[in-house]
Amino acid sequence: MRSEPVLPLQTAPIGGYAMSYTEYGSGAPLVLVHGSLSDSRYWKSQMAPLGRSFRVLAVCLRRYWPEAWDGAGDGFSIEQHASDVLEFIDAVAGGPAHLVGHSRGGRVALEAALRRPDALRSLTLADPGLPLPGADDHRGGFRLRALELIRAGETEAGLALFVDTVTGPNTWQRMMPWFKEMVRDNVGTLFGQARETPAALTPQQIGSLKMPTLLIGGALSPAPYPAVLDALAQWLPHAHRVTIAGSSHGMNLGNPRAFNGAIEEFIGG
Repeated sequence: MRSEPVLPLQTAPIGGYAMSYTEYGSGAPLVLVHGSLSDSRYWKSQMAPLGRSFRVLAVCLRRYWPEAWDGAGDGFSIEQHASDVLEFIDAVAGGPAHLVGHSRGGRVALEAALRRPDALRSLTLADPGLPLPGADDHRGGFRLRALELIRAGETEAGLALFVDTVTGPNTWQRMMPWFKEMVRDNVGTLFGQARETPAALTPQQIGSLKMPTLLIGGALSPAPYPAVLDALAQWLPHAHRVTIAGSSHGMNLGNPRAFNGAIEEFIGG
């Protein structure tokens, strides 16, 4: 089994912030945007495989690791992160890029695509965290409940609640040590995320996207992700949709061969 390369963490001045990222390969730029409680390390199974065809750039969004943020202050929002991604594409990628966003990072990527379609060659949304118009999230305020546990000193229980809610029961217990370390390193970002109230995007807004778009879901992903992808497929009738077999929300880790292959085939095709 081939091990993933250990990539040096680089930084670039983006919007007055030292934004960290890792890079691998050459060719057309492919920018990867992580979701909640994650950072560039989340994409460890994508860097080398996709780096055979592309210049892969995995960002650490503002306030995420390696910054040790305690939730105080501003700079944590979908809007700020989308601005940072677009400036990163201009300054570091050096021109229009293929953009991939997972979970909350999918919402960031979608915001970037709507704001600056000229900056993107294509858009890939993997189980994007997207509130649907008129729909309630029936997960019972899990973010706030997780934060209550963390504030009470029960960090492991709070992180387990969050991860198990978005991925499936007992996921936290089964995760590899490196993944748990990454999540613990980003625990402070939950304080910022709990304050977020991003507006629901309308079908008309999303339907205005004309760029090639790939929708990826895990075959075992819990609600609301399948319904979100169903809606996006309806609003983006020319989007291509792929379901990753045997995997839940973290499909790029659960079945990286299928995930990477879907992106390569989509962009190459």
